Amino acid sequence: METIHTISGMKQVSREARAKGRVVGLIPTMGALHEGHFSLVREAQRRCSPVVVSIFVNPAQFGPSEDFQKYPRSLESDRAALEALGVDYLFAPAPEEMYPAGFCTSVVVEGLSDRLEGRSRQGHFRGVATVVAKLFEMVGPSFAYFGRKDAQQARIIRQMTRDLDIETQIVTCPIVRESDGLALSSRNLYLAGDDRRAATALYRSLESLERQVAAGESDVARLLAAARGVLSAEPRVKIDYAEIVDADTLEPVMSLRGSCLVLLAATVGSTRLIDNALVEQEGDSFRATV
Repeated sequence: METIHTISGMKQVSREARAKGRVVGLIPTMGALHEGHFSLVREAQRRCSPVVVSIFVNPAQFGPSEDFQKYPRSLESDRAALEALGVDYLFAPAPEEMYPAGFCTSVVVEGLSDRLEGRSRQGHFRGVATVVAKLFEMVGPSFAYFGRKDAQQARIIRQMTRDLDIETQIVTCPIVRESDGLALSSRNLYLAGDDRRAATALYRSLESLERQVAAGESDVARLLAAARGVLSAEPRVKIDYAEIVDADTLEPVMSLRGSCLVLLAATVGSTRLIDNALVEQEGDSFRATV
C-alpha cells in the first residue's frame, strides 16, 4: 500500500489508473477506523481497483464547541489495518494541503442540509460537502462508499453529485453494529462504563420500532412515541431529535409510505451519537431494517 500526502500525487496516481481503464473506488474517512470502515473497503474491492481510502479530520465540519481537538487520531494503526486489508492507496493530506492560505470556497446543498443534523450542527454539512467535493476532484472515483449510519450525509452527497454533474456513483452500505447493537462509530471510543451501557438505548429504541412495524403499525406519531419512550427511560440519554422522514426529501411524514428513515440523535454523557433505521414498503406492508 502506498501512502500519498499531496493533492498532486493523488491526482497523478488516479489519472494513471483511469488511463489504463481501471475502476477507482474511494472510501472517505476521518480515521480512527473500525469494522464499519473495513466493511466499506471490502465492498469497494468487489468492483474497484485501485481502492483509495482517505483519512482527513476535516476542521470545516466541526463547530467551535465540538470535538475537533480531541477527535481520535490513530494514523499509524489505521495504516497498518488498511495495508492488511489490501487497500491500494491511503490518501492522508495535511490541513494546509486541503485548505491552503486564501481558501474561501464552500459547497452548500440547500434544504437537505438545513434540518436534523444540520439544524443541530450549524455549518456541518457545508464542511462535509466541501471536503467531499474536493476529494472527488482529487481522486476521480467511479464509486464512493459511505455507511448508512450517516444516512443524511449520504443523501446530501448523492444530491451534490447530481447537481454538480459529478460522475461518481454513491454506494451506501449497511450499518455495522457491536454485538449489543450499538452502531459502530469512531466516537464510541469516548464511551465507558455506564455511558457505554446507556448508549445501547438508541439501538433498543429502533429495535422496538422495528417490531411495531412488523406488527403492522404505520402511524408515525405512535411509532415515534414508543421509540422516544425507550430513549427517555434511560436517564443518561438526552434526546436531540427522533424523526421519521421521507428517505429522498428528508421531510417529516405523518404515516409510513415508500421509503422512510427513522433518524435518531442523542447525547450520552458528553458523547453525541446518531443512529437510524430504514423502513421500506413491500406491497401493502412495511419492513424496518435496523
